[in-house]
This record gives sequence, C-alpha cells and structure tokens, in this order.
Amino acid sequence: MIQKIDLRSDTVTKPTPEMLQAMFEAPVGDDVYGEDPTIKALEEKTAAMFGLKAGLFCPSGTMTNQIAIKVHTAPLTEVICDITAHIHQYEGGGIAFNSAASTALVHGERGKMTPQQVEANIRPLDNIHFPETRLVALENSCNKGGGSYYTIKEIAAISEVCKRHNLALHLDGARVFNALVASGDSAKDYGLYFDTISICLSKGLGAPVGSVLLGSKEFIKKATRVRKVMGGGMRQAGYLAAAGMYALDNHVERLQEDHRRAKELEQALLQTDYVESVLPVETNIIIFKLNEKVSDVAFVQALAEQHILAASFGPQMIRFVTHLDITEEMHQRLLQVLQTLSFEKVEA
Repeated sequence: MIQKIDLRSDTVTKPTPEMLQAMFEAPVGDDVYGEDPTIKALEEKTAAMFGLKAGLFCPSGTMTNQIAIKVHTAPLTEVICDITAHIHQYEGGGIAFNSAASTALVHGERGKMTPQQVEANIRPLDNIHFPETRLVALENSCNKGGGSYYTIKEIAAISEVCKRHNLALHLDGARVFNALVASGDSAKDYGLYFDTISICLSKGLGAPVGSVLLGSKEFIKKATRVRKVMGGGMRQAGYLAAAGMYALDNHVERLQEDHRRAKELEQALLQTDYVESVLPVETNIIIFKLNEKVSDVAFVQALAEQHILAASFGPQMIRFVTHLDITEEMHQRLLQVLQTLSFEKVEA
C-alpha cells in the first residue's frame, strides 16, 4: 500500500507514540480553577524560554493572537501589520469582530516589514480623522512569505520604533521555532523586544492542538478574562498541554530536517519544466509558481493521483510544507514524482 504524503500543512501531524504516552501519564486538574499542574508547567516553561513572566494556554494560535490584540487595543485604534499577515488574512476578520480595531496594512518584502515602513504607518495623534495607532504585529516565520523570517537584529530595530512611539509589539509566532532554528537566535532574547508572544505547538512541533500566549503577569491576567469570554477556558486540558511539553523537549532541533528537505524540494522544483519560480526557501515552507503548461488545479490533481496532497495558494501558485510526519522514504518518493511529472498544455 502506497503511503499518503500530505504536504498541505504542518498542522496535519499526528502525535508520536511517545507523545501519546506522555499525554496518558499527565497529572491534570481543572484549569479554569487554576488547578491543572501540567498546564501550569507548560505556561511557566514557555514563559521562561522566551524571557517573559507568564503564559496562558489556549486551544489555537488564532485565539492567542486575537486575545492579545483585544487586550492591547480598544475601539478606534489600529494595528500595523503586513498585508499578508495571518492575523489579517486568515483569522476570519477577528480584529474587527473581536476588538473593533482597524488595520494599517504594509506591503513588506515576503511578509517582513522594515522599521521605516512601520514608522511611516504610525498615525498622527492630533488628527481626529485617523484611528490611533496602538499595536505593531509581526509574524515569524512568515507563512505567505514562503517561510521567511525576521532575525533578532531586525526585530530589535522595529522594537526601537515601537518604544519611541509608545506602541506595543506582538509576535504571531505560529512557526517561531522554525525561525529560531534557522536563524540560530535565542528565544530568550525575544522577551527583550516583544510585549506579547503567541507560540503554536501544533505545527512544526507536532502536538495535536494548543498555543500559548506569553506576556507580563498583568497582561496575562487580563488575557485570561478575555479567553473565558471567547470560550477558551478548558478543564482537564493538561492532557493536551503534556503533548506540548513533550514537543518542546523533543521536537525543536529536528526542525532542521524539515528545513533540509524543503531546500531539496526547492532545488528539485527549479529543475522541472513546469515551474516558473520558487520563493527562496529558508525554513519548512515552499511556495512556487507554475508556468503556462499547467494550472494549479491540474497540478494538485496530478499529485493526488500519486497519493500526494498539496495546497493551491492562488492562481498558478502551490504551497508545500514539510513536517515530522514526512519520512525520508516519503521525501525521496516525492522528489522522484516531481522529476517524472509531465505536462504538455494548460488544463482546466
């Protein structure tokens, strides 16, 4: 039986047997009462890792991002972010719905804003025609940027702008560990620059569910109230937190394997006669543009016939994401399939 290769996202991973065992053995309590020891341990561990004081375990990265934005902002205020940012593109209009705030959208380079772009989008406080700039949000790594990432030096420069204008700085760290492994930067240094950080445990790290919002103790106290209103107060969720603990202890350094395979896929795609271009691959995301020989719909279908799942990312655009459920055997088969695919004309 041919094994299915799922490249649609790194969210599709299943818990390893060892992770499941850690989940089964986790001590739990009622987290709404603050009595789940495994959740407490996860929150303390992640806060310490990133140099912040407190954490809040939530079901998803969308929730941690939206809670952070809600606490940082108020109606009639604005968030500066890149136009491709997840908080703008893929969170259901949550900034408007949850926070009644607006967004100033920056056309960065592959999802990354410069300090100059941030500064240029800060509203003058004395002009009542504009919302008040309150928050800057970065994404690291950048999904729609093909897994591009900010270095700590770049983050520090944007933080300096924020501090000078009394703005908060939030990190959507859905794939922050990919960025850290690729850059070699220290997670603890992030706490020097970000007021709040959302980290996801269910993407490259392979946990089945869960994200943690990090910040000051005062901020997390406010965030806990917002989580309750959003329906994010979980009970014996320590079983889920245990998966995150296991992932942090065992699945961070292995992200290098995902990055290596992504680079090999980049080189293989560039050698085909149906790919026009590939965004430079830096972490575990490969975004490429097909040429006129084949449509994105036909390409995805051709892969599906080979038991390979991929995601269309717009007209003529495809995204692959490598992850821990892709074995070396699967990777080699994928490389072979990409070399043998052939297209003669555009298909519907």
